[in-house]
Amino acid sequence: MSFSSPFPEVDIPTASVYDYLFSGLAGPDAEHLDRIALIDSTTGRQTSYREMVGRIDSFAGALAARGLGVGDVVGLLAPNSSAFAVAFHGILRSGATATTINALFTAKDIAKQLTDSRAALLITVSALAAQAAEAVELVGLPAENLVVLDGAGRAADGHPNAVELLDGNAAAPEVTFAPSSHLAALPYSSGTTGNPKGVMLTHRNLVANVAQIRPLHGMVPDDVVLAVLPFFHIYGMTVLLNAALHARARLVIMPSFDLAKFLGNIAEHRATIAFIAPPVAVALAKHPMVDEHDLSSLKVVMSGAAPLDAELGRAVAERLDCRVVQGYGMSELSPVSHITPFDAGAHDMHVDAPLSSVGWTVSNAVSKIVDPETGKDINPPDEGLSATGELWFKGPNVMAGYLNNDEATRSTVDDDGWLHTGDLAQVDAHGCVYIVDRLKELIKYKGYQVPPAELEAVLLGHPGIADAAVIGVTNDEGEEVPKAYVVKQADTDLTEDEVIEFVAGQVAPYKKVRKVQFIDAIPKSASGKILRKDLRTA
Repeated sequence: MSFSSPFPEVDIPTASVYDYLFSGLAGPDAEHLDRIALIDSTTGRQTSYREMVGRIDSFAGALAARGLGVGDVVGLLAPNSSAFAVAFHGILRSGATATTINALFTAKDIAKQLTDSRAALLITVSALAAQAAEAVELVGLPAENLVVLDGAGRAADGHPNAVELLDGNAAAPEVTFAPSSHLAALPYSSGTTGNPKGVMLTHRNLVANVAQIRPLHGMVPDDVVLAVLPFFHIYGMTVLLNAALHARARLVIMPSFDLAKFLGNIAEHRATIAFIAPPVAVALAKHPMVDEHDLSSLKVVMSGAAPLDAELGRAVAERLDCRVVQGYGMSELSPVSHITPFDAGAHDMHVDAPLSSVGWTVSNAVSKIVDPETGKDINPPDEGLSATGELWFKGPNVMAGYLNNDEATRSTVDDDGWLHTGDLAQVDAHGCVYIVDRLKELIKYKGYQVPPAELEAVLLGHPGIADAAVIGVTNDEGEEVPKAYVVKQADTDLTEDEVIEFVAGQVAPYKKVRKVQFIDAIPKSASGKILRKDLRTA
């Protein structure tokens, strides 16, 4: 039995991303043109909405002057900055498709994505120019097809910079396409459970997801949003960049996470909203540096990208004296499918979503929980929590498919339009969804299912543990058992036996950690997901 979104239906206009986000600035939102849209935290440079849209139009015109537009793919390899925001929306405004590339990629990784996406041009910055140039050479693109926005220029290294790209002062082109089918973005899945795949997201997908989440976020022009999650990842792209700009809020942009700078930017810019991943929550809950900053402006912290343990969330909320909520999504869902409103649900639902849940199904969409063994629907309960099953979702934000991979598309989105998330979940009587773990990451111990995320939450409750991850490994008897990788707090004397005993005191016997390895850092993706495949090869 499926369960629909409890939130009111929203209007999803038939519009391009550019028109949806920015056309209002020429009409009813003109009063916001001179508001600050973007602040580069490293330089202090401020960009107004008027200047930002002008730069986007100029960027689109420059791409069109190079013959790029509908049907072309442009790669974008850069950390967060106002330049990223302009380049990304300039690509979409030109009618081309943006394939955003992880700023941590090696040259071979970059080349692989350029080849798979058939990108005709790569845009980057000088800090990443070396690997970008090597990647362009590997795929056979000419040097002039690598634009280094802050580079020395074509005469120095063969790569045009932003000044040279925009030199012609070309006007933004008139483009025509169907938003429902034309690809706006082509991010690649994280690859935590397999080879990365190009996720085809249309203009309608991205427009729909902003429309679905905006009323629930409740962001307003006076909000100051700290933007540290990478824009190249769909979480940062939609939830930060697009949704905040649609709200006419102010984005304080950080190129990467650094705790001292993160806290300093909240204090200096009086940030009201921070979007994070669970690793940042660990620091906010445990690091002594937090007490050195005035964070009183912060109203809401929203966590996503991976499950947030309720105890950890409560610790952050209590320490920062703000509301902590979480949501759920994936690249294939543009990305948000479930969300806890910034008021926790008080206005629409007249009940607060438990912090352990990811909230309710977004507007204009439906969900269901399916038993992975039998394929039968698991009904929402009259009280308490349902049985555990795979979370399925259907809505206008579901991807168009995987690029050049019909088999993977068919295995993920069925003939009825249901996207099979691969995540195990439960639902309560109010329709709140609770993520248990990845279906493929469950540890099978003596026939019992052990969710790694549950054990990780227990481990993080130990005062001597700074971070932790759990995977299944094979013991000497050939059985799969839970193994914990643990990062100790500084100056903490913690033994393997103490970790095992701590966990054993809080879980059922079959869930006990059987092995422990101390390491310096837990490998994670830029969006905050634990890279379990890296632990398996460590």
